[in-house]
Amino acid sequence: MPSEYAKSLGARLRAIRTQQGLSLHGVEEKSHGRWKAVVVGSYERGDRAVTVQKLAELADFYGVPMSELLPGGAAPTPLGPTPKLVIDLERMQQLPQEKAGPLSRYVATIQSQRGDYNGRVLSIRQEDLRSLAVIYDKSPGDLTEELINWGVLDPEARRAVDSF
Repeated sequence: MPSEYAKSLGARLRAIRTQQGLSLHGVEEKSHGRWKAVVVGSYERGDRAVTVQKLAELADFYGVPMSELLPGGAAPTPLGPTPKLVIDLERMQQLPQEKAGPLSRYVATIQSQRGDYNGRVLSIRQEDLRSLAVIYDKSPGDLTEELINWGVLDPEARRAVDSF
């Protein structure tokens, strides 16, 4: 009989996995067999104890801080309605550090606050874009154009900025 803690830990593991759009077999495939579907499933059900070392490795695999997997904090929340401003996280990681450094740090903070670690995209609000514009010492419109040119923001974002 799994403990409440094991069930809660498993629920957090499942939430992160599903946010990333992975099935249990998808985890096994993406990890090239490192994480077996049956093992991850048993962790998620709370049927199998996970060591601290394995939990750290699993957090690294999912690209989330280990603290996000531990029960006791707020549960990861799914994305809300379709966003108008969406950062392409995969493209952002390909940018040189001198360009994307401030953006990367800001995005990491938002992910931590929301518990949003899907790894592919991140919705941001108009207020976030305004804050980033201050950090980059640009107007929101100019920063939007730059982010579009970098390939991290969809050209549709121009319409969201027009409503400022």
